[in-house]
Amino acid sequence: MEIILKEDIIGLGYKNDIVNVKNGYGRNYLIPKGKGVIASPSAKKVLAENLKQQTHKLAMLKAEAEKKGAALDGITLTITAKVSATGALYGSVNAAIVAEELAKKGIEVDRKIITMHDIKKVGEFEATVHFHKEVEVKVPVTVIAENAPVEAPAVEAPKVEEEVTPAE
Repeated sequence: MEIILKEDIIGLGYKNDIVNVKNGYGRNYLIPKGKGVIASPSAKKVLAENLKQQTHKLAMLKAEAEKKGAALDGITLTITAKVSATGALYGSVNAAIVAEELAKKGIEVDRKIITMHDIKKVGEFEATVHFHKEVEVKVPVTVIAENAPVEAPAVEAPKVEEEVTPAE
């Protein structure tokens, strides 16, 4: 069943996309919730006309999304979490926690546009922020143990050069 999406649905598509879904999903969820309409030939013509009239507005939305994405360039999140003796987290680090950490840095991002796997151990991971259909920013997320000792950077001792005696 072809559906024209009326709003962004992460994992399925973006607003005004024509997607193929199973009949039950379209009839029982997307259409009654107002998230999509059946892609009939007349609906496709209306969509094409609307997109033609909104090209300038869509270009501005994309430019705004690129501006927001540029604000995230170079940002690395470090999240401290309680860790068990085996190295597993108590709970997990998810998109809501990443959104909170970004808010602390002054960047407001809705948790619903962040996709990532729930993090359940210490290490380095990646979260993807979907600002627009064509603008996705990957944010590195480092999870560290709350009670782990902070290691000081190792300072190398100056190397002592050995005297070389010429062989005669």
